[in-house]
Amino acid sequence: MDASSRALWRKSSLIPSVLCSHCSRLGSLCWITKRTARMASLSSSAAPSATASSSAGTDAAASASSAIDFLSLCHRLKTTKRAGWVKKGVREPESVADHMYRMSVMALVAEYNPDVDRERCVKMALVHDIAEAIVGDITPSDGVPKDEKSRREREAINHMCKLLGGGSRAKEMLELWIEYEENSSLEAKVVKDFDKVEMILQALEYEQEQGMNLDEFFQSTAGKFQTDVGRAWAMEINSRRKKPE
Repeated sequence: MDASSRALWRKSSLIPSVLCSHCSRLGSLCWITKRTARMASLSSSAAPSATASSSAGTDAAASASSAIDFLSLCHRLKTTKRAGWVKKGVREPESVADHMYRMSVMALVAEYNPDVDRERCVKMALVHDIAEAIVGDITPSDGVPKDEKSRREREAINHMCKLLGGGSRAKEMLELWIEYEENSSLEAKVVKDFDKVEMILQALEYEQEQGMNLDEFFQSTAGKFQTDVGRAWAMEINSRRKKPE
């Protein structure tokens, strides 16, 4: 092989090596480019847009504002004293919120038959007197007709639901309140019994603590319990009471 042929052979043998090296670098570059593009796409889809983030923040702020307005109104339940005790001259009488709280605990700890929805009873106990944050505790001795009392309370609960901002929670609260008022379910009957049971238990405690005779509260509930648990608890409370002479 002459010198010219050997030079040509060396050049031709280098071409595959150069091409392989070039392809290798190109392949790596293509892989990096694809990976970078894929990561950018994922980052773009994962990060919320500025508009969506702003909208979510606005909704959260509006929801928080409605909730705090509603809860501030509910504060009145803590400061509104139960009118029956006030009229009897009980010292430091319980508030409406006190009454609702212990009723809710009753609903939580009671033994029910399997048909009773415990969670629904607890919720109903929490809302059954909630309209009194606006209308106060109206008692039979106030002389307000039953229909008028119901109208005032219905107007109040509607206002509170609007204040809460509507939505599913407000709807549920209204449904529970109406169900209780209409005594239209087994759960409503249970909670109505707890309303009376809590009252006579509180009467028993005031009699024992303050030496009072609150027999009228026991008489007003006698024979009016609708459920087994209500009757059993009322009987137990009466058994612990020292009968007035």
